[in-house]
Amino acid sequence: MTQQRYRDLAEWPLMGTALVFLAAYAWQVIGRVEGAGAEWLETVMWLTWGIFALDYAANLWLAADRRRWFLFNLHELLIVALPFFRPLRLLRLVTLLSVLHRTIGETLRGRVVTYVAGSAALLVFVGALAVLDVEQSAPDAKILTFGDAVWWAITTITTVGYGDMYPVTPIGRMVAGALMMSGIAVLGVVTASIASWLVQRVEESVEEATETAEEPVRAELGELVQEIAELRREIAELRGTAALKERRSL
Repeated sequence: MTQQRYRDLAEWPLMGTALVFLAAYAWQVIGRVEGAGAEWLETVMWLTWGIFALDYAANLWLAADRRRWFLFNLHELLIVALPFFRPLRLLRLVTLLSVLHRTIGETLRGRVVTYVAGSAALLVFVGALAVLDVEQSAPDAKILTFGDAVWWAITTITTVGYGDMYPVTPIGRMVAGALMMSGIAVLGVVTASIASWLVQRVEESVEEATETAEEPVRAELGELVQEIAELRREIAELRGTAALKERRSL
């Protein structure tokens, strides 16, 4: 089996696994689940994380040039391995975004509005979960509920930044920095996508106008060609008649 064949087969199962992970993580953070429920959700997240790790191993094994693939995908190894350390567990969300982007990005890439809106909504949701996870139990925290977290994520990703909600923990500020950079990237994608769509529409309109304008010209050319052919036939007949008369006169 080739690596591309494996990626095609694993596309939807990976997306389902990522959504299960996201649901478990959101339930744990928003619901502030404790005790046996928290342990159960943690088990679900680690099982899904094991699937992500197996996916990385399968891609490495099936790569045509394993050494080259390993060197050019060190970031994937880091975001799979580092979250096994408890303080770095928020990095699991980076892999979640990577998996979802890989599985549904190509499907929606042609649908500019859907792709951009979906990416922005996913970033807001994941950013809100991440900051709420580290902020809700901190002293003097400003972000205490999921609603606060979503509002903060929206104002951050759009670069508005009202300042009424802000993280107070170091990890929360790191999440904020990542979301700010992501916001700039999303706005860039929005601008580029709209520009690309407009250029494509203009090109299509020009092509349609050109084809429409060429149709009468093509029709006239066809008529001219037909008339020329008839004239040539008449001239040939006249020449033949003249030659026959000349022979008779001799």
